[in-house]
Amino acid sequence: MAAPLSLRAPAATPRLPRLAGTIRQPLLGAVAVALFLLSWWGATASGMVARLFLPSPVEVAQATWRLLGSGQLVAAILASSARVFAGFAIAALIAVPLGIAMAVCGPVRAVLTPFISLLRPLPSITWIPLTILWLGIGETQKVAIVILGCWIYILLATHEATRRVDPLLVRAARNLGAGDLTVMREVILPAALPGILAGLKVTLAIAWSCVLSAEMVAAHNGLGAMIWEGKDWGDMTQVLVGMVAISLTVLLADLVATRLERALLPWERHRRH
Repeated sequence: MAAPLSLRAPAATPRLPRLAGTIRQPLLGAVAVALFLLSWWGATASGMVARLFLPSPVEVAQATWRLLGSGQLVAAILASSARVFAGFAIAALIAVPLGIAMAVCGPVRAVLTPFISLLRPLPSITWIPLTILWLGIGETQKVAIVILGCWIYILLATHEATRRVDPLLVRAARNLGAGDLTVMREVILPAALPGILAGLKVTLAIAWSCVLSAEMVAAHNGLGAMIWEGKDWGDMTQVLVGMVAISLTVLLADLVATRLERALLPWERHRRH
């Protein structure tokens, strides 16, 4: 005799484990940071590490409050951020189209490849003497260092993301009668966009290292100049405040970039869970 059919709906998958995992990860991160700060404080308070070389976290917090109160820290963050985002935006406007053109057009790739091979090994700091000679030590020179230091990485990331687009998708679109512009707009760009955005996010951190190197050499404001000033005066608390400010500013920029990425790539959300 066959068993009677159950009219009850299947039980829903419990969400408690996923919720617990979501809470546990930030908690573990907070505990790790707390243990790090406690170890740092213990090493300086016990005399294991001389405060001349590594101030305690309490002293760094006091210096942060002092620099915030004077307005120096906020002014330095704004100056460096303006240079970074101006140079990064210009570099992206140049490098993203070139990277796409390299991936889809052989002659463009043949022309640019030798220059990329020559320029790729050069770090941004090597451009500082030439840019000072060409542009002086004003804002244009700082922005130029950011452009020269990060455009090639954006180009390479864009080229690689575009090159990896599945050719079957392109062939299918062409078989359906799509022209070159339609294939580029409807197939290649949507498929390459996740890789392009990932490359932009990585290069944004490189842009910060570029502007800091420029500010440490020839600048009167900005986080790099503030760190170098602290070094010259032997004020290690100011150096550490500048370092922490850089990390937090880049972290905030990365969070904004992640939100923007989710908005631009709604079809990728299911892969991130």
